[in-house]
Amino acid sequence: MPLKQAHIHADVLIIGGGTAGCYAALTASRLNPKLKILVAEKANIRRSGCLAAGVNAINAYITPGQTPEDYLEFVRWDAAGLIRDDLVLSMAREFNQAVEHLERLGLVILKDETGAYVSRGRQNIKINGENIKPILARAVAACPNVQVLNHVNLTDYLTLDGPGSRVVGAAGFSVGEAQAYFLHARAVLCATGGAAGLYRPNNPGFSRHKMWYPPFNAGAGYAMGLRAGAEMTSFEMRFVAQRCKDTIAPTGTLALGVEAKEVNALGENFESRYGLSTSGRAYGVTQETLEGRGPCYLQTQGIAPEQDQQLLRAYLNMAPSQALKWIESEQPPSQQNVEIEGSEPYVVGGHTGSGYWVDTGRRTTLPGLYAAGDVAGGAPKKFVSGALAEGKLAAQAILADLVTLPSEPGDAEQQAAIFADYQNRLSGGSGEGLYTADQLEQGMQKAMDVYAGGISTAYRYSARQLDQARDEIEVLSGFVKDLGAADTRALLRVYELKDRLLVCRGLLAHLLARKETRWPGFGVNLDYPEPDPAWERQFVNSRLEGGDIRTFVRRVEEGGERYEHTDPA
Repeated sequence: MPLKQAHIHADVLIIGGGTAGCYAALTASRLNPKLKILVAEKANIRRSGCLAAGVNAINAYITPGQTPEDYLEFVRWDAAGLIRDDLVLSMAREFNQAVEHLERLGLVILKDETGAYVSRGRQNIKINGENIKPILARAVAACPNVQVLNHVNLTDYLTLDGPGSRVVGAAGFSVGEAQAYFLHARAVLCATGGAAGLYRPNNPGFSRHKMWYPPFNAGAGYAMGLRAGAEMTSFEMRFVAQRCKDTIAPTGTLALGVEAKEVNALGENFESRYGLSTSGRAYGVTQETLEGRGPCYLQTQGIAPEQDQQLLRAYLNMAPSQALKWIESEQPPSQQNVEIEGSEPYVVGGHTGSGYWVDTGRRTTLPGLYAAGDVAGGAPKKFVSGALAEGKLAAQAILADLVTLPSEPGDAEQQAAIFADYQNRLSGGSGEGLYTADQLEQGMQKAMDVYAGGISTAYRYSARQLDQARDEIEVLSGFVKDLGAADTRALLRVYELKDRLLVCRGLLAHLLARKETRWPGFGVNLDYPEPDPAWERQFVNSRLEGGDIRTFVRRVEEGGERYEHTDPA
């Protein structure tokens, strides 16, 4: 299958047309209508990213009586102290303005009789958000200086002179056509999202992609950054979502919307035993089950009939499978508690701190490369408004930096090698492949589940188990070089697998490096099962050097208003 080549030049390249990517494009276009802005999206920006199916609340908003500093304190508490204060505070200061802008674009935000937003807890407001992503996509399409490339999967950053040098674009291919793309830009923003599919999920077989995080988010942004020599942080701060059993629907609507409490099979409310942090809630369900008091539930039995209707409407707006489950059983939530379970672990910077090590302008450690949203590290609990805020902050930094970022052609040898790999795989690869991409993915998920703290081990792991996982991931990675592809859609599966395996390597290195258990609901280190005060404010960071992932520690003190990339590692 011969590939054609296309070279496109722009001032700003945005990789990923999700929440952060769309808002960065809107911001940059508004601030400088003369710029040429290019958005490259693996799917279609109208229904891509975490907001593809909609959402029924803005989970990060500064409600009356609260301040951005209050949100900072909340995030610090929830993350057991390991956050970048400057990043969290800078995005919190942008929450409300971004949300109100979305309302002007057409988002329906629920209001009370006085015209005030209806809150759902201290930091949440209710919305009708099924069409939130089409609203963003429509606004981007209205910008005359923004070009959108849908169905283009990017695999590698283009650099001036190998890993560690300035980023001047990205390379990829069309998912539906025999077309390779080389996208050249003065500045590049990565907004690709986090990594799902590293671990074996709750549901098997044809239902295995029914998971908390979009299954199409394969960690491409992390993998591209590692290959280019960028510094990463906090991969070991995995995220385990508490979900409704089988449907994997959100539980926050129950916990916040109708104040449902966690109870075990004995009817005991166990929340006070483990705390109400995100990690504590997840740990409680796991521990109660391990100690024989499961299954666990959110106690909805006994709520008012009108609350049944509220919940049905809310779940139809974002997770219809849960509403259908109630309807099919002919038992609404007021007549039965909702069973809950933990998801498989994810690497995602919007809920935890995993991602690129960035400064307050969301600049990565590579010149010309920026990161926003789930792919940016150090600032947990971003949610929708945090992704919007980081997209805006990154766009502002890019526009300030463009005067020092001239157009450069990039490394011609690198581009030739990337194209040759695409073409070789489409020609059948080496012809010696023993396994398919799907088989290798299942092997990866099994190794991570069994040896790196997945569902089957109740999220527990030891150094010996992590070493075993690392060995198996190395073996599986070796088979990828032989994989061929019949067409570009199959080529996409090969590169998603390649990216996931590299992210697994990074995650394993980080898990081995942190000698404590700081977030027991997200993972328990059996060699160090307690938190260690010596590890407070200690960030585990990493870089890919000479084919190996080297980890090191950076310490950032509490209360810092601004951090820049000044310290060598």
